[in-house]
Amino acid sequence: MIRKNHKTLHLFIGLVATLAMLLSACTAAAPAGSGETASDGAADTAASGGEEAASSGAGIGDRDPKTLVILYWQAASLPGPYLSGGTKDQDAGAITLEPLANVAPDGTFVPKLATEIPTVENGGISEDLTTITWKLKEGVKWSDGSDFTADDVVFTWEYCTDPDTGCTQLSRFEGVTNVEAVDDYTVKVTFDKPTPFMYTAFVTVGSPIISRAQFGDCVGAAAQTCNEQNTLPLGTGPYKIVDFKVNDVATYERNENYHGEPAYFDKVVFKGGGDAVGAARAVLETGEADYAWNLQVEPDVLAEMESGGNGAIITHFGGNVERILVNQTNPDPDLGDLRSEYDNGENPHPFLTFKPIPQAMSMAIDRNLIAEQLYGFAGQATCNVIPAPDYYASTANDSCLTQDLEGAKALLDENDVVDSDGDGIREYNGVPLKVRYQTSTNSVRQKTQALIKQWWSEIGIDTELLNHDAGVYFGGDPNSNDTYQKFFTDVEMYTTGPSIDPQQHLSEWICDQMPSKENLWGGNNIFRGCNAEYDELYQQLTSTPIGPEREDIVKQLNDINVQNYYQIPLVHRGSVSATINGLEGVEMNGGWDTEMWNIAEWSRSE
Repeated sequence: MIRKNHKTLHLFIGLVATLAMLLSACTAAAPAGSGETASDGAADTAASGGEEAASSGAGIGDRDPKTLVILYWQAASLPGPYLSGGTKDQDAGAITLEPLANVAPDGTFVPKLATEIPTVENGGISEDLTTITWKLKEGVKWSDGSDFTADDVVFTWEYCTDPDTGCTQLSRFEGVTNVEAVDDYTVKVTFDKPTPFMYTAFVTVGSPIISRAQFGDCVGAAAQTCNEQNTLPLGTGPYKIVDFKVNDVATYERNENYHGEPAYFDKVVFKGGGDAVGAARAVLETGEADYAWNLQVEPDVLAEMESGGNGAIITHFGGNVERILVNQTNPDPDLGDLRSEYDNGENPHPFLTFKPIPQAMSMAIDRNLIAEQLYGFAGQATCNVIPAPDYYASTANDSCLTQDLEGAKALLDENDVVDSDGDGIREYNGVPLKVRYQTSTNSVRQKTQALIKQWWSEIGIDTELLNHDAGVYFGGDPNSNDTYQKFFTDVEMYTTGPSIDPQQHLSEWICDQMPSKENLWGGNNIFRGCNAEYDELYQQLTSTPIGPEREDIVKQLNDINVQNYYQIPLVHRGSVSATINGLEGVEMNGGWDTEMWNIAEWSRSE
């Protein structure tokens, strides 16, 4: 229920919504730029028969029923996870690339290229918890007909862990000292110490196997130059990639060498571009697409679309959190090569590393209003970066659920962060509190930005809002200054979350995981925070058995992160997608793995 003291903000939200609709209309009328698609025409070229489908407003129209059209409004930059951190790139890869195992929606592990899930009980995990041995399926072929063997698994490790590759998934191999091919169909992974949770390397969408024969000359500095390999990777999955257009569309055909039951569809079109509203409309209203991902759209808008009866909204809650990252380094462009570089702690942000300032910024935010008004059934206000499963969720930060503008002002006053010249903007050590706040282009995100800008202005912080095309922002292009990895602004916002066990996710925030020019911005400690207490506690986590003690350490790691204001959690997000009527076999899995995890089982009712 909306509280009475939010009347002014409701009016503000209405004004923002009106502006967003106007901007959307303007964008739809504009011609598509390089690698972009006009918003309301997001799926216009997704498949043949688009006009007929749009005019009928029911089902797939005259589209080929054996062509599956998947619409990701964040266009894929590469079809794979290793040179880009974006979910859309991982998912584009997951249609053809496979890991040894996936995590199902219920949190259980499912063998993919392995014959079984190793455990201590079946002998796959050593009693001392230092090795895990995977038995591989025999007779598996790459999509070109060549043999898949244990050597490809070894190579994948070598490829990602080479420091010059710039692998964005390096944290998945944290603690791994060796990967050995015992024989052609057995792989032994050795860790540097007892490791209770070993299902990180080669498990889930972020750690699939790639072919040594194809990528053998693409290790290290050569990785970024291997255009054909990076855009057309061989796979072992149900479909093979046959064409890839950067920041636009990927096309797949049935993989005749697939090791499972033949896939239903002859062709898969993985279309990118546009916006979340246009993607939802393409499935639920016009029938131009069969599946639309990440529908970060106001709940009432989705409900109205769904009421037409042409498709359904599907959701899954995992650990995803929409949050603001607070840059711990100085992003001033005048610094040149030192811009947003940690530089051994010698390049701190001029005011965001002074804890009372980001603390006041957090206190000023009404998370409940953001969750209720902009996310509805698909979001819950949160104060944690690890919000789930429940036994890992801390209660030490729950005070953030109550907005406290007056308290934020008082905190700044008490710490001599005041407006000394009367221009409405506070200063710290003579530096005005002016922040640049970036995120991807998306209606809900822009409305979130607008609300937070208003709240921050009320406590004396000036905010410049920036938004970038998602294909660029999440693309990982080392030549672009607008990627979230480079973090050339003061704060930025996006969503990620842990797998069923948060160890791998927590490993991304240790000191060694910082992106930098030297590692081609390949790490995942995006906010550049280095905390010795955090690193030491994380090392304890890696050797603590599953149980109450492990749960307590996870909560402590969460609290260090949140209470130092490296990240400001906003909303625990459920993954929201849409399916067209007649699309069968989809098992929504936005929380623990890729939504494409079981695409081999998707079909259409006839």
